[in-house]
Amino acid sequence: MVNSELQMNPQMEQIHTEIHDNFRALANGFQKLDKVKDSNRQSKQLEELTGKMRECKRLIKEFDREIKDDESKNSPEVNKQLNDEKQAMIKELNSYVALRKTYMSSLGNKKVELFDMGAGASELAVAEDNVRVASTMSNQELINAGKNTMDETDQAIERSKQVVAQTLEVGTQTAVTLKGQTEQMGKIVNDLDTIQFSIKKASQLVKEIGRQMATDKCIMIFLLFIVIGVIAIIVVKIVNPNNKSIRDIPGLAPPAPTGRRLLHIESW
Repeated sequence: MVNSELQMNPQMEQIHTEIHDNFRALANGFQKLDKVKDSNRQSKQLEELTGKMRECKRLIKEFDREIKDDESKNSPEVNKQLNDEKQAMIKELNSYVALRKTYMSSLGNKKVELFDMGAGASELAVAEDNVRVASTMSNQELINAGKNTMDETDQAIERSKQVVAQTLEVGTQTAVTLKGQTEQMGKIVNDLDTIQFSIKKASQLVKEIGRQMATDKCIMIFLLFIVIGVIAIIVVKIVNPNNKSIRDIPGLAPPAPTGRRLLHIESW
Protein backbone atom coordinates (compact mmCIF):
# COMPACT_ATOMS: atom_id res chain seq x y z
CA MET A 1 0.00 0.00 0.00
CA VAL A 2 1.10 3.56 -0.63
CA ASN A 3 2.62 5.23 2.43
CA SER A 4 0.63 8.45 2.91
CA GLU A 5 3.52 10.02 4.82
CA LEU A 6 5.80 9.98 1.78
CA GLN A 7 5.85 13.15 -0.28
CA MET A 8 5.66 12.09 -3.94
CA ASN A 9 4.74 13.79 -7.17
CA PRO A 10 1.76 12.31 -9.10
CA GLN A 11 4.01 10.34 -11.47
CA MET A 12 5.94 8.84 -8.57
CA GLU A 13 2.71 7.89 -6.77
CA GLN A 14 1.42 6.12 -9.87
CA ILE A 15 4.67 4.17 -10.24
CA HIS A 16 4.65 3.30 -6.53
CA THR A 17 1.08 2.02 -6.79
CA GLU A 18 1.84 -0.10 -9.87
CA ILE A 19 4.85 -1.66 -8.13
CA HIS A 20 2.80 -2.71 -5.10
CA ASP A 21 0.02 -4.01 -7.36
CA ASN A 22 2.57 -6.26 -9.02
CA PHE A 23 3.90 -7.34 -5.62
CA ARG A 24 0.39 -8.42 -4.60
CA ALA A 25 0.01 -10.31 -7.87
CA LEU A 26 3.35 -12.03 -7.26
CA ALA A 27 2.34 -13.03 -3.73
CA ASN A 28 -0.97 -14.49 -4.94
CA GLY A 29 0.77 -16.21 -7.84
CA PHE A 30 3.30 -17.99 -5.64
CA GLN A 31 0.51 -19.04 -3.25
CA LYS A 32 -1.40 -20.60 -6.15
CA LEU A 33 1.80 -22.20 -7.42
CA ASP A 34 1.97 -24.39 -4.32
CA LYS A 35 -1.33 -25.98 -5.31
CA VAL A 36 -0.24 -26.77 -8.89
CA LYS A 37 1.09 -30.32 -9.27
CA ASP A 38 1.69 -30.45 -13.03
CA SER A 39 5.27 -29.41 -13.85
CA ASN A 40 4.29 -27.91 -17.24
CA ARG A 41 1.66 -25.70 -15.64
CA GLN A 42 4.16 -24.71 -12.94
CA SER A 43 6.70 -23.71 -15.62
CA LYS A 44 4.09 -21.66 -17.47
CA GLN A 45 2.97 -19.89 -14.29
CA LEU A 46 6.58 -19.21 -13.33
CA GLU A 47 7.08 -17.54 -16.72
CA GLU A 48 4.10 -15.28 -16.03
CA LEU A 49 5.48 -14.40 -12.60
CA THR A 50 8.87 -13.71 -14.17
CA GLY A 51 7.21 -11.20 -16.49
CA LYS A 52 5.75 -9.38 -13.47
CA MET A 53 9.23 -9.33 -11.88
CA ARG A 54 10.63 -7.71 -14.98
CA GLU A 55 7.89 -5.11 -14.84
CA CYS A 56 8.65 -4.45 -11.16
CA LYS A 57 12.34 -3.96 -11.96
CA ARG A 58 11.50 -1.49 -14.73
CA LEU A 59 9.12 0.45 -12.46
CA ILE A 60 11.72 0.60 -9.66
CA LYS A 61 14.18 2.14 -12.12
CA GLU A 62 11.59 4.73 -13.12
CA PHE A 63 10.89 5.40 -9.43
CA ASP A 64 14.61 6.01 -8.89
CA ARG A 65 14.74 8.43 -11.84
CA GLU A 66 11.83 10.37 -10.37
CA ILE A 67 13.70 10.57 -7.05
CA LYS A 68 16.76 11.98 -8.82
CA ASP A 69 14.67 14.47 -10.80
CA ASP A 70 13.02 15.82 -7.61
CA GLU A 71 16.11 15.55 -5.43
CA SER A 72 16.87 19.24 -5.63
CA LYS A 73 13.26 20.14 -4.85
CA ASN A 74 12.84 17.89 -1.80
CA SER A 75 14.45 18.17 1.58
CA PRO A 76 17.18 15.69 2.61
CA GLU A 77 14.73 13.99 4.96
CA VAL A 78 12.19 13.43 2.16
CA ASN A 79 14.92 12.16 -0.16
CA LYS A 80 16.04 9.73 2.54
CA GLN A 81 12.49 8.44 3.02
CA LEU A 82 12.06 7.95 -0.70
CA ASN A 83 15.37 6.11 -1.00
CA ASP A 84 14.44 3.91 1.97
CA GLU A 85 11.15 3.09 0.26
CA LYS A 86 13.02 2.24 -2.93
CA GLN A 87 15.39 -0.07 -1.03
CA ALA A 88 12.41 -1.74 0.63
CA MET A 89 10.84 -2.41 -2.76
CA ILE A 90 14.16 -3.78 -4.04
CA LYS A 91 14.37 -6.08 -1.03
CA GLU A 92 10.82 -7.33 -1.57
CA LEU A 93 11.51 -7.98 -5.25
CA ASN A 94 14.63 -9.94 -4.29
CA SER A 95 12.54 -12.15 -2.05
CA TYR A 96 10.35 -13.10 -4.99
CA VAL A 97 13.49 -13.68 -7.11
CA ALA A 98 14.83 -16.07 -4.48
CA LEU A 99 11.44 -17.78 -4.27
CA ARG A 100 11.41 -18.26 -8.01
CA LYS A 101 14.89 -19.82 -7.87
CA THR A 102 13.61 -22.29 -5.31
CA TYR A 103 10.71 -23.35 -7.49
CA MET A 104 12.92 -23.59 -10.55
CA SER A 105 15.35 -25.80 -8.64
CA SER A 106 12.50 -28.05 -7.60
CA LEU A 107 11.53 -28.37 -11.25
CA GLY A 108 15.05 -29.53 -12.05
CA ASN A 109 16.12 -26.39 -13.88
CA LYS A 110 19.64 -25.66 -12.70
CA LYS A 111 20.17 -22.72 -14.99
CA VAL A 112 17.98 -19.89 -13.75
CA GLU A 113 17.56 -16.88 -16.00
CA LEU A 114 15.38 -14.22 -14.47
CA PHE A 115 15.42 -11.73 -17.33
CA ASP A 116 15.98 -12.29 -21.06
CA MET A 117 18.21 -9.27 -21.59
CA GLY A 118 21.44 -11.10 -22.33
CA ALA A 119 22.51 -11.60 -18.69
CA GLY A 120 22.01 -14.21 -15.99
CA ALA A 121 19.82 -13.91 -12.92
CA SER A 122 22.83 -13.12 -10.74
CA GLU A 123 23.55 -10.05 -12.90
CA LEU A 124 19.99 -8.80 -13.23
CA ALA A 125 18.56 -9.62 -9.82
CA VAL A 126 18.22 -6.40 -7.88
CA ALA A 127 20.10 -7.60 -4.82
CA GLU A 128 20.35 -5.03 -2.06
CA ASP A 129 24.07 -5.55 -1.55
CA ASN A 130 25.01 -5.54 -5.23
CA VAL A 131 22.68 -2.99 -6.87
CA ARG A 132 23.99 0.55 -6.69
CA VAL A 133 21.87 3.39 -8.03
CA ALA A 134 23.12 6.85 -8.86
CA SER A 135 21.54 8.47 -5.81
CA THR A 136 23.61 6.30 -3.44
CA MET A 137 26.98 6.76 -5.22
CA SER A 138 29.67 9.25 -4.35
CA ASN A 139 30.92 11.77 -6.89
CA GLN A 140 34.07 9.75 -7.58
CA GLU A 141 32.03 6.58 -8.10
CA LEU A 142 29.75 8.43 -10.49
CA ILE A 143 32.79 9.70 -12.41
CA ASN A 144 34.30 6.21 -12.58
CA ALA A 145 31.00 4.73 -13.69
CA GLY A 146 30.68 7.42 -16.35
CA LYS A 147 34.21 6.71 -17.59
CA ASN A 148 33.50 2.99 -17.77
CA THR A 149 30.32 3.67 -19.69
CA MET A 150 32.17 5.97 -22.09
CA ASP A 151 34.88 3.35 -22.62
CA GLU A 152 32.29 0.70 -23.36
CA THR A 153 30.54 3.10 -25.73
CA ASP A 154 33.81 3.88 -27.52
CA GLN A 155 34.53 0.18 -27.90
CA ALA A 156 31.04 -0.40 -29.28
CA ILE A 157 31.54 2.49 -31.73
CA GLU A 158 34.88 1.05 -32.86
CA ARG A 159 33.29 -2.34 -33.41
CA SER A 160 30.52 -0.67 -35.38
CA LYS A 161 33.10 1.17 -37.48
CA GLN A 162 34.88 -2.10 -38.23
CA VAL A 163 31.61 -3.71 -39.25
CA VAL A 164 30.80 -0.74 -41.50
CA ALA A 165 34.30 -0.84 -43.05
CA GLN A 166 34.00 -4.57 -43.70
CA THR A 167 30.56 -4.04 -45.19
CA LEU A 168 31.87 -1.30 -47.49
CA GLU A 169 34.78 -3.51 -48.55
CA VAL A 170 32.47 -6.39 -49.34
CA GLY A 171 30.19 -4.00 -51.24
CA THR A 172 33.13 -2.64 -53.26
CA GLN A 173 34.33 -6.13 -54.12
CA THR A 174 30.82 -7.10 -55.12
CA ALA A 175 30.51 -4.03 -57.34
CA VAL A 176 33.84 -4.81 -59.03
CA THR A 177 32.79 -8.42 -59.56
CA LEU A 178 29.45 -7.35 -61.02
CA LYS A 179 31.17 -4.87 -63.32
CA GLY A 180 33.55 -7.55 -64.58
CA GLN A 181 30.68 -9.97 -65.11
CA THR A 182 28.73 -7.27 -66.97
CA GLU A 183 31.68 -6.63 -69.29
CA GLN A 184 32.05 -10.38 -69.81
CA MET A 185 28.39 -10.68 -70.69
CA GLY A 186 28.77 -7.81 -73.18
CA LYS A 187 31.69 -9.59 -74.86
CA ILE A 188 29.70 -12.82 -75.00
CA VAL A 189 26.80 -11.00 -76.64
CA ASN A 190 29.16 -9.44 -79.20
CA ASP A 191 30.72 -12.84 -79.92
CA LEU A 192 27.27 -14.36 -80.38
CA ASP A 193 26.36 -11.60 -82.84
CA THR A 194 29.58 -12.25 -84.75
CA ILE A 195 28.92 -16.00 -84.81
CA GLN A 196 25.35 -15.43 -85.99
CA PHE A 197 26.60 -13.15 -88.79
CA SER A 198 29.23 -15.71 -89.81
CA ILE A 199 26.64 -18.48 -89.86
CA LYS A 200 24.38 -16.34 -92.04
CA LYS A 201 27.20 -15.60 -94.49
CA ALA A 202 28.20 -19.26 -94.55
CA SER A 203 24.59 -20.24 -95.31
CA GLN A 204 24.50 -17.80 -98.23
CA LEU A 205 27.85 -19.11 -99.51
CA VAL A 206 26.63 -22.71 -99.29
CA LYS A 207 23.50 -21.77 -101.25
CA GLU A 208 25.60 -20.06 -103.96
CA ILE A 209 27.92 -23.05 -104.18
CA GLY A 210 24.91 -25.33 -104.45
CA ARG A 211 23.47 -23.23 -107.27
CA GLN A 212 26.85 -23.20 -109.07
CA MET A 213 27.25 -26.94 -108.66
CA ALA A 214 23.72 -27.48 -110.02
CA THR A 215 24.54 -25.32 -113.06
CA ASP A 216 27.85 -27.13 -113.63
CA LYS A 217 26.07 -30.46 -113.34
CA CYS A 218 23.55 -29.44 -116.00
CA ILE A 219 26.35 -28.36 -118.34
CA MET A 220 28.23 -31.61 -117.76
CA ILE A 221 25.09 -33.65 -118.45
CA PHE A 222 24.50 -31.68 -121.69
CA LEU A 223 28.09 -32.23 -122.77
CA LEU A 224 27.76 -35.88 -121.87
CA PHE A 225 24.71 -36.17 -124.11
CA ILE A 226 26.64 -34.51 -126.98
CA VAL A 227 29.58 -36.89 -126.55
CA ILE A 228 27.26 -39.88 -126.39
CA GLY A 229 25.49 -38.66 -129.59
CA VAL A 230 28.78 -38.26 -131.45
CA ILE A 231 29.97 -41.67 -130.32
CA ALA A 232 26.67 -43.20 -131.37
CA ILE A 233 26.91 -41.65 -134.87
CA ILE A 234 30.49 -42.86 -135.27
CA VAL A 235 29.52 -46.37 -134.21
CA VAL A 236 26.59 -46.41 -136.63
CA LYS A 237 28.84 -45.13 -139.45
CA ILE A 238 31.34 -47.84 -138.86
CA VAL A 239 28.73 -50.55 -138.65
CA ASN A 240 26.57 -49.34 -141.60
CA PRO A 241 28.51 -46.99 -143.86
CA ASN A 242 25.80 -46.95 -146.57
CA ASN A 243 23.22 -45.40 -144.27
CA LYS A 244 21.83 -42.41 -146.22
CA SER A 245 20.77 -40.53 -143.16
CA ILE A 246 24.34 -40.51 -141.93
CA ARG A 247 25.59 -39.46 -145.36
CA ASP A 248 23.59 -36.31 -145.18
CA ILE A 249 25.34 -35.23 -141.99
CA PRO A 250 28.12 -32.80 -142.89
CA GLY A 251 31.54 -34.21 -142.32
CA LEU A 252 30.28 -37.80 -142.02
CA ALA A 253 29.19 -38.40 -145.70
CA PRO A 254 31.47 -40.78 -147.63
CA PRO A 255 33.83 -39.24 -150.21
CA ALA A 256 32.71 -39.07 -153.87
CA PRO A 257 34.05 -41.87 -156.11
CA THR A 258 37.19 -40.89 -158.07
CA GLY A 259 36.52 -43.12 -161.15
CA ARG A 260 33.64 -40.98 -162.50
CA ARG A 261 35.79 -37.86 -162.35
CA LEU A 262 38.50 -39.59 -164.39
CA LEU A 263 36.04 -40.63 -167.07
CA HIS A 264 34.80 -37.11 -167.37
CA ILE A 265 38.30 -35.84 -167.97
CA GLU A 266 39.01 -38.42 -170.64
CA SER A 267 35.91 -37.40 -172.62
CA TRP A 268 37.45 -34.07 -173.09
